[in-house]
Amino acid sequence: MRGLRAQVASFDRPARLLMVNQFAINLGFYMLMPHLADHLAHGLGLAAWAVGLVLGVRNLSQQGMFLVGGTLADRYGCKPMILAGCVLRTVAFGLLAVASSLPALIVASALTGLAGALFNPAVRAYLAADAGEERRVEAFAAFNVFYQAGVLVGPLAGLALLTWDFGAVCAVAALVFGALAVLQARALPARPPADRGAEPAWRAVAADWRTVAANRPFLRFAAAMSGSYLLAFQVYLALPLRARELFGERTGMVTGAVFAVSALAALSGQLKLTAWAKRNLPGPRAIVCGLVVMGAAFLPMLRGSHGAVAGVAALTVCAALLAWGGALLYPFEMDTVVRLSGDRLVATYYGAYNTASGIAISLGNLAVGALFDTGVRWLPWAALGGTGLVCAVLVAQLHRAGHLTAEPAAAAVPV
Repeated sequence: MRGLRAQVASFDRPARLLMVNQFAINLGFYMLMPHLADHLAHGLGLAAWAVGLVLGVRNLSQQGMFLVGGTLADRYGCKPMILAGCVLRTVAFGLLAVASSLPALIVASALTGLAGALFNPAVRAYLAADAGEERRVEAFAAFNVFYQAGVLVGPLAGLALLTWDFGAVCAVAALVFGALAVLQARALPARPPADRGAEPAWRAVAADWRTVAANRPFLRFAAAMSGSYLLAFQVYLALPLRARELFGERTGMVTGAVFAVSALAALSGQLKLTAWAKRNLPGPRAIVCGLVVMGAAFLPMLRGSHGAVAGVAALTVCAALLAWGGALLYPFEMDTVVRLSGDRLVATYYGAYNTASGIAISLGNLAVGALFDTGVRWLPWAALGGTGLVCAVLVAQLHRAGHLTAEPAAAAVPV
């Protein structure tokens, strides 16, 4: 903790505020969202298709609007988008507390996703600019510690509040985002965007999007890295499915333990892994190593152990390695996106990057589910492990070709 305090204290106030902001965002989000499906199905008695629709709308509105959110941050400033996202989450979670009809729940879910699409690219772009080129990696390493702390504490806070009812969870989560909006309105310095000229907004946005689409090194990097997001998501899909195979309906405690192991591994390893990688590896090689670790995380699952102790041990090792691999690559990944953008339209690039990863998660999860349905126990794990290795090879090839280090000046000119 001393190392974290010292590192955080070494940054300017805006960066420190954004780190605390991300902890609070995840605290509010994860105290509510893990319990939403149960509330919809059992608290409100919705059919399974309706539960899936409400949850799917949130994911679609967030992933589909990341690019728009990033573009708005580049055009109108990061602070307004951060504030707008927090206000929208406040409204959305307040609506979830009282909504009982399907249309109202869909509106609340869509607003929840849109809020994330507004503040996520803006927060990362603001942090990258405030930290500067020399300290971006350290800033994103500390940022990820706060991020994972919110993932760890949020579900526990939600469980405690559920002793009252789901409305209490929603109310507290809404208060968290409301307080964030007030705090950042008062304390986060405004950083006006660069002058975008007098051309119509739609034409400027189209030019910005063409710029991103023409940046081939960025597109190749985003495609190569999309597999890492699919792998990280398996803490929510493949690992709980395996826990259900082992324990039937009594999977809640095991799944909770897997979440806790993942968050604690990232919390404990982030700063140490980043410091080690900065001393010993160039950024792209650190990303490659992280991808290899994430792919190797699924090797313990190949044994298909039927015993409860061996099964829990394999789940634990898998969750920890996924977290450590993600922690190793994350700061360098975020830094690489800025480098590939030429330090221009950074929020738009982050938005496009998040949209690509969201598409990969959606399509990849369909494939993972289909592999589980084959009944061949080792097949999903082998496919996931192979995905990590393929992604590592692709990033290594981009690095050897020099695409991850040179500033893509040509790609930064609107076409």
